[in-house]
Amino acid sequence: MVDRWRAAVRGAGAPDGPAVARAGQKLLARWREPHRRYHTVRHLTAVLDVVDAYAGFADRPDLVRLAAWCHDAVYDPRAAGDANERASADLAEGLLGGLGVPAAAVAEVRRLVLLTAGHAVAADDRDGALLCDADLAVLAGTPEEYDRYAAAVRQEYAHVPDGDFRRGRARILDQLLSLPTLYRHPHLHTHWTPQAHANLTRELTALAPSPE
Repeated sequence: MVDRWRAAVRGAGAPDGPAVARAGQKLLARWREPHRRYHTVRHLTAVLDVVDAYAGFADRPDLVRLAAWCHDAVYDPRAAGDANERASADLAEGLLGGLGVPAAAVAEVRRLVLLTAGHAVAADDRDGALLCDADLAVLAGTPEEYDRYAAAVRQEYAHVPDGDFRRGRARILDQLLSLPTLYRHPHLHTHWTPQAHANLTRELTALAPSPE
């Protein structure tokens, strides 16, 4: 994994060296924090795999890769709103700037990380589209894969009472279903949207209160 990080940093215009490897190890340590159940190295790897597979869809795929590394680097299930995304963007800015990534590239990675708070992407934003599509790829998994994802998310929010979790989770699913398009790139939209919508709708139905 660290080799993938180093390659992306080089591709973004920074020199390689021991500091880059150390930064990658520190990021991986964050992704391995014990309170994580879904937002783990497995999720990071899955996002990177999608970015690699569809790198031709992006203008600066290495910046998308760096944003993938950083987008959930700060993850506190108790944080409110977009606090995790903002903290992750701040972390990316300081980390990449310290490694010698050009300022314009650092600013772009920061922008991309912030997009993952709501996954709302402009029509001409190819890099943002690829990152958000990769981040949401899990929604288009098989029903079994999706159920494992949903169960892992519930475990991360084990501190939240069941009723509060159901209401909060339902709001998130409604927001995803109300996006103009869940996946932006035509190929991914065509192949992933039906299964993702089926999974989201099925979970939303399960979250609804039982009739009296």
